[in-house]
Amino acid sequence: MNEAPSLTNAQKKFLRKLGHGLSPVVYIGKEGLSETVVAAIDEALDFHELIKIKIVNTDKISKHEAADQVPEVTRSQLVQLIGKTLLIYRRNNKKKKDEQIRLPKS
Repeated sequence: MNEAPSLTNAQKKFLRKLGHGLSPVVYIGKEGLSETVVAAIDEALDFHELIKIKIVNTDKISKHEAADQVPEVTRSQLVQLIGKTLLIYRRNNKKKKDEQIRLPKS
């Protein structure tokens, strides 16, 4: 389901640098990875391309399960998992070229 080409190490490093100062925009709570949460992640990715997701107070999904499932259901890519925070990326080709995140080639 993940049709995007995988990110190179250089691209992940670049995205980690961009994501460093970001605050989480979506929280996965006691409901786990519900349809509402997936819709919120999709909407945030369409707008930002690179987002942080925080996993809080849940026993429905572990951070490792979230790191596997979130990119799969949202057709995005996991850039980093630190603690209970995911950094994920999905290019939005509907955005103007100058508004898209420009990844390094290699």
